[in-house]
Amino acid sequence: MIFVSLTSAYVVRRGLPTLDERTNTYTRDWIPVDLPMSLLLVNTALLLVSSITAELARRQITRQAALAPVRSIPGVSLGEEKGFPWLGVTVVLGGGFVTGQWMAWGELQNRGFHMSTSASSSFVYLLTATHAVHLAGGILVLLYAVTVSLLRRPVEARRIVVDATAWYWHFMFLLWLYIFGLVWFIR
Repeated sequence: MIFVSLTSAYVVRRGLPTLDERTNTYTRDWIPVDLPMSLLLVNTALLLVSSITAELARRQITRQAALAPVRSIPGVSLGEEKGFPWLGVTVVLGGGFVTGQWMAWGELQNRGFHMSTSASSSFVYLLTATHAVHLAGGILVLLYAVTVSLLRRPVEARRIVVDATAWYWHFMFLLWLYIFGLVWFIR
């Protein structure tokens, strides 16, 4: 709901004229923001790959949960399965995305677009920072999922945590595509 509200405010504010008190006329003060596209595309790729690794972690734990009853049958051996630390990779990639966003904000400032430069730059910072806060929360939950996995909690408990975290992470990726598209197309 936060992002729906921010999108609505973004679109409405973009179209509103502002009263220029010196001339007593309405003017358009929406300044197109010169986005650091190459950096934002790298960030998007990082988030895409992290969504893929989150999905691989989800599938890995789902497979372990499905095989758990078979492992408990006496005389049945499935062999030792070596798991890849997909959750850890997702955490690192998510941290890379947040770092990349920080670099993108620095690049925006180098280009003269600060939080208070104009309404358009304020909205870019607001939308991307709100997403980054949600993503940081997702990283914390990913760290919790890693901890639960390292502590070897029962496989069903791990599956629930990893499953919910992965779906949240996928949502964060889709939300980023939406925000990126919004600030890119409606400059």
